[in-house]
Amino acid sequence: MADDEPRITKLVSLALSAEGFRVVTASGGEEALQKAEEVRPDIILLDIVMPGIDGIEVMRQLRERRPVPVILLTAKGSTSDKAKGLDLGADDYVAKPFDLDELAARVRAVLRRAMGVAPGGGVVRFDDIEIDLERRMVTRNGELVQLSRTEWLLLQHLATNAGKVVLHTELLTKVWGPEYRDDLQYLRVWVSRVRRKLGSRPGEPGRIKTFQGIGYLLDVDGSRTDSAAANGVHSSRDGAGSVQKRDKRPGEGDPGRLLQ
Repeated sequence: MADDEPRITKLVSLALSAEGFRVVTASGGEEALQKAEEVRPDIILLDIVMPGIDGIEVMRQLRERRPVPVILLTAKGSTSDKAKGLDLGADDYVAKPFDLDELAARVRAVLRRAMGVAPGGGVVRFDDIEIDLERRMVTRNGELVQLSRTEWLLLQHLATNAGKVVLHTELLTKVWGPEYRDDLQYLRVWVSRVRRKLGSRPGEPGRIKTFQGIGYLLDVDGSRTDSAAANGVHSSRDGAGSVQKRDKRPGEGDPGRLLQ
C-alpha cells in the first residue's frame, strides 16, 4: 500500500490486517518500488498523486519487472479519470474517500482473478480434505483443521497451484521472504508439519509429493508418486535432523493470507 498520507495508510493497514492480510506500507513511489522488489507482493495498492514518482509511473515500472495486480487509489472520481487509470493497465480503481469494507472486497476480487479462482469456486478437495481458498479454511472429515499462519500460507500456495510442481525457491520466497530462498531444510520441516495436519503418517508424503531437488506438488487426483522414491533416490524424511532456530515471525500463530 503506497500513499503519501500516513492517516490513509494506517487506516487501510489496520482494516486489511483485520481481514487476515499482511500489509506493507510505503510513503512514496520510490519506497514502493524498493519494497515491492524486496517482498514481491501479491497485490499493490497505489495512490496516483504522490511526490516524486507518481502511482502511474510506479505501476509502469512494476509491470516491466513482473506481472502483479494493481489497484489505483485517487481523490479523482470522475468517469474519465477512472477510464484513464484502467486503460493504463490497472486491475481496479477506487476513488477517495472509499469504504474500507468495499476496498477489502475489491482486493479479494482482484486476487481471485489473478489466481484464476472464481468466486465461490476456490475449493480444492481430495480424500476427506477440503481447502477453501476464498474463505481461507481447511476441513478434514468435516472438522476444522487448525493451521498456523505459516502452515496456511504454505498449503495455500500449493493448493492454488494444485497439480503443478512449485519450486523450493518460490515457496520459500512467497511464505518467508527472499532471504530464506535457499533454506531447503527449513522448508522440509514445515512441509512435514502440513502433511501431518492433512493426515499423513510420519515419513509418508501423502498428497504433497516431493520432486527431489526441484519442489513440491499437491496431488489432488492421487496419480503421482513421490519422485525421490520413483527414481530410486532415498531422501531424508521431512522434518528429520536439526534445523537452526529462528525468531518467530509476526502473526505466525494466526491463519491468514499475504497482502504486502
